[in-house]
Amino acid sequence: MTIQELAHAISEGRLDARFRQLYGNTDRALLRQRARYLSAAEHFSRLYPECDDIRIFSAPGRTEAGGNHTDHQHGCVLAAAVDLDVIALVYFHNEGVIRIKSEGYKPLEIDLSDLSPVPEEKGTSAALIRGIAAKFAEMGVETGGFNAYMTSDVLSGSGLSSSAAFENLIGTIIDHGFNNGAAGAVEIAKIGQYAENVYFGKACGLMDQIVSSVGGFAAIDLSDPAKPEISPVEFDFAGAGYSLCITDTKGSHADLTDDYTAIPAEMKSVAKALGAEYLRDVDADTFYKKLPELREVCSDRAILRAAHFFDENERVQLEAEALAGGDLEEFFRLVNESGSSSAQLLQNLYSVKAPEKQAIPLAIMLSRRILQGSGAVRVHGGGFAGTIQAFVPTYLAPRYAAELDRIFGEGSCHILSIRPVGGTEIKIN
Repeated sequence: MTIQELAHAISEGRLDARFRQLYGNTDRALLRQRARYLSAAEHFSRLYPECDDIRIFSAPGRTEAGGNHTDHQHGCVLAAAVDLDVIALVYFHNEGVIRIKSEGYKPLEIDLSDLSPVPEEKGTSAALIRGIAAKFAEMGVETGGFNAYMTSDVLSGSGLSSSAAFENLIGTIIDHGFNNGAAGAVEIAKIGQYAENVYFGKACGLMDQIVSSVGGFAAIDLSDPAKPEISPVEFDFAGAGYSLCITDTKGSHADLTDDYTAIPAEMKSVAKALGAEYLRDVDADTFYKKLPELREVCSDRAILRAAHFFDENERVQLEAEALAGGDLEEFFRLVNESGSSSAQLLQNLYSVKAPEKQAIPLAIMLSRRILQGSGAVRVHGGGFAGTIQAFVPTYLAPRYAAELDRIFGEGSCHILSIRPVGGTEIKIN
């Protein structure tokens, strides 16, 4: 379709049903997305006025409902795609170059003639794009190239995994544009993880990519990461009278790399001492039985973090069972228990390098004060700085968001809904 055809379709409401599916069934959300997509179309037309055959793609951010730092140990997680996403208007060609302009960022251009890792690109979006294209090439997919304009409301550093959304968007674009969609959601997630591990240089697990790519609310067992077991979880939080709220406490992620990498490294040190590579392959009873020997070769903090893994991995399964049985009270009890374990055992609520900066504990304290025993609250994602997650009674959500915004800044608290669809192409009916 042309830019003019897209603009007419949006103005005539021909994308409304799709927008409601992706962004929630409210008139406010609908009007916002109409304006957002029209703005993206205008920007694309200015950047690439000669491109007259446009396609639209979207990939969502994600929230982790259970399984804090379990995925990198091949554990279980409970997570959901959310209604914040990255969208792209795309023009496919065969020039051997990927050109991307993301709102607020400098343009990127990746020459597909050389897909080897570039050391200078580590830690950049260019590395992710190159790594994803390289993996598709390894699979025998010839990527001709494309021009794209992107805009995201999955804010970087918000704890909703903007990186996984970006990776899945690029993977979905290439898969649909040059592979007839043959790879599918799970394979696209693995490709994104590969790019992040090998090209970007971050040793992440697979949870973020899977949830963003597959969509919906799911329990995921990563015992065999090559074949993750994904079980949809059917529960209507909105229907039960609760809203999912994510608050970005605006803590700086600078200089936190050592804090993040220490968690999987210390967990693996315990696993190694017990003859395994990952904690998922260790028997919990054996772990507790051998604590005296472990303390001779592992730090106490590593042992505490391993204990968190064993409890948290089991807790994820109990959370999924509670939701499947409609026992919301038990689910909330387990979520609060998970938060306490992250604070006391995992120890990822603030950095020991800056103990005076405790925005996450502060946000949790305020949340509990407002909730007064209802719902649940816990650290969200990697921790140390960033976000908390709360399940808030819907009638209380506006007041909750206003109070957290008052403390951490306007727009810090997001009231989200669960998105049933992962990375996808948006077509006009």
